[in-house]
Amino acid sequence: MTRTTYRCTCGALLEYKQDLEKESGVAAPTWKCTDCGTPVPSQIAEKVRHQHPS
Repeated sequence: MTRTTYRCTCGALLEYKQDLEKESGVAAPTWKCTDCGTPVPSQIAEKVRHQHPS
């Protein structure tokens, strides 16, 4: 399986669930970069959040 990564506008490389922050209080989950709080596209976030460092 190919590993999904995403480069945030702040320059952070998002690779694992711990790189994302879930916005609470909304019906559909919204994921943000933990470094700057910029929203991450949901399709990318769903793939990244299932990856674990090995």
